[in-house]
Parts: sequence; C-alpha cells; structure tokens
Amino acid sequence: MQNSPNPPVKNKGIYLLPNLFTTAGLFSGFYAVISSMNGHFESAAIAIFIAMICDGLDGRVARLTNTQSDFGAEYDSLADMVSFGMAPAILAYNWALQDLGKIGWLAAFIYCACAALRLARFNTQVGVADKRYFQGLASPAAAALIAGSIWSGSKYELDPTDINYLAALITALTGLLMVSNFRYHSFKEVDWRGKVNFVVMLLLVGVFVIISVEPAIILCLGFYIYALSGPVITIKAIKKLKVAHIVGDELNKTETQQHSTIDDINSTDSSDSSDSSDSSDSSDSSDSTNEKKES
Repeated sequence: MQNSPNPPVKNKGIYLLPNLFTTAGLFSGFYAVISSMNGHFESAAIAIFIAMICDGLDGRVARLTNTQSDFGAEYDSLADMVSFGMAPAILAYNWALQDLGKIGWLAAFIYCACAALRLARFNTQVGVADKRYFQGLASPAAAALIAGSIWSGSKYELDPTDINYLAALITALTGLLMVSNFRYHSFKEVDWRGKVNFVVMLLLVGVFVIISVEPAIILCLGFYIYALSGPVITIKAIKKLKVAHIVGDELNKTETQQHSTIDDINSTDSSDSSDSSDSSDSSDSSDSTNEKKES
C-alpha cells in the first residue's frame, strides 16, 4: 500500500517589494495627518502627493515582478483609505473648515465617507468594469485636488477664513465626484513597457520643467481640469443626460453588458475572418495540388 503524498504547504509569507511601496504611501498619509494637526499644512499637502506616487508604483511593481497577492490588494485598499480618505479630510478641516462648526466637519465627513464608498465600489468591480475608464473620480486624484488647493493657499499665504465656505463646498463636491458615475480616463491602456518616439521623451522633459516652475499651482490646476473632464466626457458621450448617468448602479451594469457584448461580437468577427482566411488558403492549396496531378 502506497502512502499518499503530503499536501503542499501553502506559503504564508508576503511579497516585500510592492508592500514596501504601500507602506511608504501609508506612512506619507499618516504624516500628512500629523503635520496638519501641527499646523504644517504645506508639508501635509506634499506628503499626500508623495503617497499618490507610492500608490501608483506599488501596483505596477507587483505586476512587473509578478508579485500580486490578495494580501497586497487588501493592504493597498486600507492604505488608500488613510492616505486619500482620512488625510485630505483632516487636512481640509484643520486648514479652513474648523471655524465653520458643524458645516465644516460635515463637509470633511462627506469627503471621507465618499472615499470609503469609492474604494469599496472599485474593489467589487475589479475584472468587470471597463479598464479604460474610472467610474467616478479616483480617490488619489480627489486627494491631489484637495492637497493641491491647500498647498497653493498655504504657499501664497491665503487666509483660509476668507474662503472657508468655498473650501467646504469644494471638499464636499470632490467627495461626491468620487461616488458619481462620471467616466474618467484611467490611462491604463498606455503601454509603459513599449517603445515611444524621441519627441515623446522631449515632451515629458517639458512637462517636468513646467511643473517644477510652480509645482503647487500647476498640479492644482491639472487636477482641477481632470476633475472637470469626467462630466464633460460623460455629457459628450450620451444623447440625453439622466440621473443614472450621474449616480446609481443600474446604468453601470447596462454599460458593462453592452461593452461585453461588443467585445464578444468583435472576437466572433475576428475568429470568423481567421477561419474564412484559413479555409480559403486550404482551398487554394488543394486546387493547386489538383492542377499538378492533372498535369
């Protein structure tokens, strides 16, 4: 009687490299909270941008090194909640909203709650939604909008009490954009490992030079434009604006089914064309063989 082989032992370790970037982003978000509590608003805003860079690197590093894991995905989501949910909300409250009383902390809470809902919805749509677009404003972009505004205001010594109601409105609206159905370009279709023209590299150098001139203003304007691009893209793509185009889930399900149907049709057409080309090639070869036999 042969002994049954021992079941393989599952490796319980975690991948170091991608989670190292996630930890760095979490640290930057936590540092932003502490800095805002101590009145260092400019440093707190910069820390949120650093957390945004780390968040963009951890996923790409995991894919490039084939070190994706369920642990890394959950850890990244929790770190994003701290860096792009709690940190911007507390930063906005400490900078301009605390003098408004209940209105101020409610505006900060709306942003924080919407960030949590945005992350939860994103996690449930992995592998289902169209990768070319985000449904709603991404939480890192929303955090960059808040951080860029406060960075610009702190750098140019703008008195937050003069614009506290405007700051509350922007904070709440930014949170609502995260849970909206507006479509934002995700830029995931860009092939980062592919080759590009030399002119593209010159343009990238020019972008870095422009940002370095006035990083606070340029980044702030850039993310405001990106935040406004979602409603513009959505309105242009539809004939009649409905409530479901702004918020809700039923429209997203319909659009997902339509995209999948279109993809199935395209794949069927391509397979049919390949089959027809293969059959035509085989028929041509058989005809040539028959001609040779007759000759």
